[in-house]
Amino acid sequence: MRFDAVVLAGGRSSRFGGVDKAQLILDGVAMLDRVLAATAGAEQTVVVGPERATARPVTWATEDPPLGGPVAGIAAAVPLGTAPIVVIVSCDLPWLEAENVEQLVTGLAEYDGFGLRDSSGRAQRLAAAYRRTALERALAELGETRDQSVRRLFAGLALGWSGPIRAGDDVDTWADLDDHSNPGPG
Repeated sequence: MRFDAVVLAGGRSSRFGGVDKAQLILDGVAMLDRVLAATAGAEQTVVVGPERATARPVTWATEDPPLGGPVAGIAAAVPLGTAPIVVIVSCDLPWLEAENVEQLVTGLAEYDGFGLRDSSGRAQRLAAAYRRTALERALAELGETRDQSVRRLFAGLALGWSGPIRAGDDVDTWADLDDHSNPGPG
């Protein structure tokens, strides 16, 4: 199935003391490049955030206003693609692989969106595939996107979820990276 990818990489990384999470190296590869490898099957890949060197070509976008949050980033990126499915992922999913992205796309069967649960079972709305029409409708209904809640954006959509899986684990703190040595489920 045809899909576009939106990779959110514009946050402040405040829990990392301002260190750019997207550029953190894990097993010799930057976290952003790990996510870009997992989404390599996309027709169009849009990375939202400041331009950086990447392992493959991408289109860059900036949320309006800059640092306006992930919903503003999604709103800036979605119009830059045309595929019927949009895979939205954050750059801090270092264990995401192409097979997980395929699972997201194929999991859409009867849903507006299908996402991963992290290894603790928490739903990850920023590790999910969405039908473009449903996503565009949700953005239009929301209106103002600056500093809006991701949960609120997707509240009206029919969402399905995977079982708990390591690929859904994001890295929000240094401790999350330390957990890399303990692979956990998935």
